[in-house]
Amino acid sequence: MSTVLILVDSVGGKVSKSTAELATFGKRIGDVVAVICSSDSAAILPQLNTLSIDKTITCTGVDFEKFSTGAVAAALASVVAKESPAAVLIASSARGKEIAGRLAVRIDSGVITDAIDLDSEIIATQSIFGGSTTVHSIVTHGTPIITMRGNSIEAIAGSGPAGAEDFALTYTDGDRAAVLSLAPAKKSGRPELTEASIIVSGGKGTDGNFTPVEELADALGAAVGASRAATDAGWYPHSFQVGQTGKTVSPQLYIAAGISGAIQHRAGMQTSKTIVAINKDPEAPIFDVADFGVVGDLFAVLPQVRDGVIAKKS
Repeated sequence: MSTVLILVDSVGGKVSKSTAELATFGKRIGDVVAVICSSDSAAILPQLNTLSIDKTITCTGVDFEKFSTGAVAAALASVVAKESPAAVLIASSARGKEIAGRLAVRIDSGVITDAIDLDSEIIATQSIFGGSTTVHSIVTHGTPIITMRGNSIEAIAGSGPAGAEDFALTYTDGDRAAVLSLAPAKKSGRPELTEASIIVSGGKGTDGNFTPVEELADALGAAVGASRAATDAGWYPHSFQVGQTGKTVSPQLYIAAGISGAIQHRAGMQTSKTIVAINKDPEAPIFDVADFGVVGDLFAVLPQVRDGVIAKKS
């Protein structure tokens, strides 16, 4: 039976849902070994008990929160040498893609990023050119390293790891490049953008007033996103930008309010399962990719949707 390594994705000891998705993809190929590169391993391990994981490997010997992604890549390289896996799967976040690139250099292997599907033959599916083209890719040299886009699969539960082991590692000074300062991200109480199943995004049509967008998002239990025009104007933080130069998302439901639908934005959300567009311009490009469209003023439409959602819940 083949072995697949997945890197456990966690923040502050809380395991993200992308880890369960990685495990689900990994099960298509073989036994799943979850690699923990975190100083919060004691908090992380119990959270893996409901995932489709066969074994855990906890890397020790370095403070991963203090040192850079180079330390994580070095740890993964050592585990790859030990386990000889069929593939390594990593969450397709900015950090995950950096780790994947560093690991690829270390073990002289090919890397595929932003995959939206993966089959038992380790053939990855990618959506490229702003979502206009679907390609199937395979790594032809070394151990395949693949970053998987969040919300690309429905995670299936498992009985947790049957085995666990610690793996003590030795690091060079280069691996220990230190992080000099950390600024925790401000928590809004809403879901993480890249993991949310519902996203409500606002664009230029908000004129800087995101209140209707946020109120609908809160009614739906959704994350809030923004277009590049909105973030460049300073109306919303850049960390919430959806698009080619922002975050790539694939929620079950994506609501675009006051967003024209430039190719830059569509590249980051076109793989959403259901897209609803609200725009005053009936010729807006966003309607070309929308499953449902409303031609109207977002300031009139969103409050009505919000009230309808709240009424449905009560």
